[in-house]
Amino acid sequence: MTETVIKLENIYKKFGHLTAVNNININVKRGEVIGFVGPNGAGKTTTLKLIARLIKPNSGKIFILNTEGKLQNILENPKNLIEMGFLIDIPHFYNSTPYRLLRYIANLRNFPKDKLNQRIDELLEIFNLTKWKYRKVKKFSKGMIQKLGFIGAIIHDPEIIILDEPQTGLDPNARIDVRNYIKSLSGRGKTIFFASHMLYELTEICDKIALINQGSLIEFDTLDNLESLLKTKELICEILKPIPLEKKDLIIPRLIQSLEPYLEDNLDPRISEEPIKYNPHEKSFVIYYNGEEESRANILNILVNEFKFDFTIHSFSKPKTSQLESLYSQLIKSKGENLDLSKRGV
Repeated sequence: MTETVIKLENIYKKFGHLTAVNNININVKRGEVIGFVGPNGAGKTTTLKLIARLIKPNSGKIFILNTEGKLQNILENPKNLIEMGFLIDIPHFYNSTPYRLLRYIANLRNFPKDKLNQRIDELLEIFNLTKWKYRKVKKFSKGMIQKLGFIGAIIHDPEIIILDEPQTGLDPNARIDVRNYIKSLSGRGKTIFFASHMLYELTEICDKIALINQGSLIEFDTLDNLESLLKTKELICEILKPIPLEKKDLIIPRLIQSLEPYLEDNLDPRISEEPIKYNPHEKSFVIYYNGEEESRANILNILVNEFKFDFTIHSFSKPKTSQLESLYSQLIKSKGENLDLSKRGV
């Protein structure tokens, strides 16, 4: 069984009259990538700072694995814990060079000196900063500073990595580089906490999602298990060529009739007036179905065989990002209304 590396028990944190974190409980295994989702001010960054030991809770317990392989209450004894690295908010550096900054961070973390130069060169190469190795950071763009901050969080090869909006300011290629490297870290058994407003990144990287609102943990589970809570399930069917507008109004009713046994019976009209929609710009159908695995197979079979003369299917899948968006909105609305706002000084 995979060992627990971090455990939060009834963590509570206040700033003045504001409750930032309200009795959060989380149990995280080695190698898991945990995504934090929530609106601004939900408590994501505060929770990450508590795990990173940058601030202390007003009450509760935080356990982190120590070098002897045992969970240790860090509020009682913060020594001899497994290594941790973190990138919280937008990083700020003295006007030095990446080489000197990374050496300084690595030395603070007791990274082996005989391996340090190779480690710096390796990471600068991965994130396309090699030619900037000896240049002052005042000449760096926001994206370059962010990449340097990410490298600083992992330079000492920590077992636990905490990343708060690590994609901020990055161009698409840099986001892909960071995403791929995080996946490689997870493959090596690193435990990663990842907060982001980019839901696509979370669905691509994370094993579990923590939904946070008003300081409280709304849900904490795998994306697949969380999606089972959705009242409305979606399928996206992308087609090879667009459907002429004059044929669309004929095809949609046929689709609804053929797929009727597998479609959502109680579709919320705020989501859609019809169980099947066609998006001409994306060349795709959105199908609201009953969420059963067997229904997905039957829907695909009908589309391929009964509509093969109307369109050719290019892809057929569940939309992870929009599902996460829908799930978050649904849970925040249904559970957030029950939160005691008076506890937050509102």
